[in-house]
Parts: sequence; C-alpha cells; structure tokens
Amino acid sequence: MNRQAQSAVLFLLGAALWHAGTTDLYLRYVKAGLRPLLLAAAVVLVAAAVASVGYGWRGARREAADGHGHHAPHVSWLLLLPLLALILVAPPALGSYSATRTGTALQQPLAYPALPATDPLRLSVVDYAGRAVYGRGRTLEGRRVQVTGFVAVDRAGTPYLVRMALNCCAADAQPVKIGLTGAIPPVLQPDTWLTVTGTYTPRTEKDPVNGGPIPFLRVTAATPVPVPHDPYDESWNT
Repeated sequence: MNRQAQSAVLFLLGAALWHAGTTDLYLRYVKAGLRPLLLAAAVVLVAAAVASVGYGWRGARREAADGHGHHAPHVSWLLLLPLLALILVAPPALGSYSATRTGTALQQPLAYPALPATDPLRLSVVDYAGRAVYGRGRTLEGRRVQVTGFVAVDRAGTPYLVRMALNCCAADAQPVKIGLTGAIPPVLQPDTWLTVTGTYTPRTEKDPVNGGPIPFLRVTAATPVPVPHDPYDESWNT
C-alpha cells in the first residue's frame, strides 16, 4: 500500500464515520451522546487524509529525484476491514437472545424526580423498574403507566418487556427487564416491540441468570409498535 492508497483509505474511513454520525446508523454502535465525538473523529480522519496526500505528493517528488520508492507494510490493508464492516454490515440492535442470556442490570437511581400528572404516565423501562424496585412503587401507586420495549421470554415461559441499556456502546449493552402479568397478549413473539399500558404491582422476582430484581407490571393493554429511532435506553446511567 503506497501513500496514495493510505490516504484514500483514511478518507473513506472518515467519510463512512461522517455518514454514520449524520444518520441513525451510529446508534447501532454507540450511544447518542457520543455523536459529537464520532463526527470530530470523522473530521480528523478526513483532514489527515488530505494532509497525507499533500505530504505524499511532495515525498513522491523527492523519491523520484532520488530514485527510491516507499511502500507501507501490507498489513496496512487491514484498515479496510472496519470500513467494509461499517458500509456492508449494519448490525441489528441487540434483542431477546442477549436479554435472556444476560442478567438484568438494574441500578438504584440517585433520586426520583417528580412525575407529571399525565394519564397514562409514559416511563422508560429503566425508570419504571427503578421506581418499582428501589422506590417500592411509592411514586407509581394509583397511576396508569405506559412503557415501551421488546418482548423476551425466558426458559420457564415468563414474558418480559426489555430495553438494553448502554454505558458507552453496543458492546457493553445490558438488559433491564420488567415482568408482565395481567392481560398479556395470548401470543408473544420474541423481539416484537410493544407499548404496554398497565399499573404497578408489588410482585418482584429474581432474574434466573444473575439473581437481580425484576419488577412486574400488571398489563391492561398492549399494542405492537415499530422499532424506535433509538432502540437502546440511556437513562440507565444519566
């Protein structure tokens, strides 16, 4: 790989990162809050490619005068692998397969902000689970809540509504689960996204994978919905 090829690869990597960062594609890899850093990295790569072209052009003139050429090691072509992966393989968001094989990652919130007086009350999976387990449902009593997530069913047949929570990127995603009881749809297809309306119930069970707490929601209605714009839940660590 000569300098011109290296510059082309750097430019294409930068352009691919820019494309991912200006579309929803980046949400398959990293949390939404990292978008500015991703775009900054794209700008740096493109700038490095342009600078490399100029440097290579001047170097080529000197090498031509000296009668010597320069080539980078063949391993440099491995830089094409992440580029091809980014362009050709857009991985789906993690779903029920990962959720049923990983223990719930519910963490105790630092505080419980006041809830709006809306009906139904829209909550994230993480928010409902935290208030139900660690807040003992005090802020949920007497409220009709609405939660959106994907369906997962464990080996015992227990249905969960799940959202994968991120620290940084999809590689560290962990599930937060809510057990479903009450008027559950007769057929639940894993990975189907549902908006579930229901009420708080004090029922809690231990996750069969890691023993973590899984609160339950008493379902009164469930509606299939499309996969959301951002399938991951970032409220876990905010």
